[in-house]
Amino acid sequence: MCNFYYLLATLLYFIHHGNSQKADNCFPSEFLESLSMSVKITKAGFHRDLQYKVQWGKLDHDVKALLVQKLPSGVYMDEYQLETLKQDTGLEVLLDSKVDLEAPEYLSSGFTALVFLSGKHEATVPVHSRYHRPSNSSQKRVTVDIESPRLLLRSDQCETLRACVHHAVTDAPCTVRNHSFCSWLEIRDLKDTGAVSLEIPVGDSSMILSVCVGTVLTAALSCIYLLRSIWKHGTF
Repeated sequence: MCNFYYLLATLLYFIHHGNSQKADNCFPSEFLESLSMSVKITKAGFHRDLQYKVQWGKLDHDVKALLVQKLPSGVYMDEYQLETLKQDTGLEVLLDSKVDLEAPEYLSSGFTALVFLSGKHEATVPVHSRYHRPSNSSQKRVTVDIESPRLLLRSDQCETLRACVHHAVTDAPCTVRNHSFCSWLEIRDLKDTGAVSLEIPVGDSSMILSVCVGTVLTAALSCIYLLRSIWKHGTF
């Protein structure tokens, strides 16, 4: 009987050790150390592009990458534009909630975008600034900070993922279609990561009265001009 329990314990050890070996061989330490990610923002004005690029060393099996990007209330992504880009360029972005495209910053909330990387492991995602509340000071612009995204990796060749000191295992959608969840390895302490920011112009609340008066006068004069032209050249 003792020999039976000894053999059983030995068998379980080798099974566990084999799974650990598979997990380690899936993403070896040399591969994890080669990982780097860059994020930058391009263009100017209210309509910008977030450019992502992830690089890693050689591996003998395919690797899928997913960026989990949290975005503040000061910016938004247009789901209809993303759908068009998906059809035209293959860009795959999944939003975690419905985004109101017309709401100003002070009536909006933040959201999360899941950016699935493929091909060259890079993506360019359009992001748009929201209108902010007018300022009653000399402040002409506000700064919106966008934190660095989380990087998640997985491979169809890996049956088991194992967390370690610098990396964690988490669940996320397997694909942009969001039909099922998979286990992903979240990579921490990446090279060349950091938040990006953009400056957005804001209105001057001290100009509200003059803008309103000017708008009303312009509308009134336009109406008078149109009525005069209709009365002069119209047929009654």
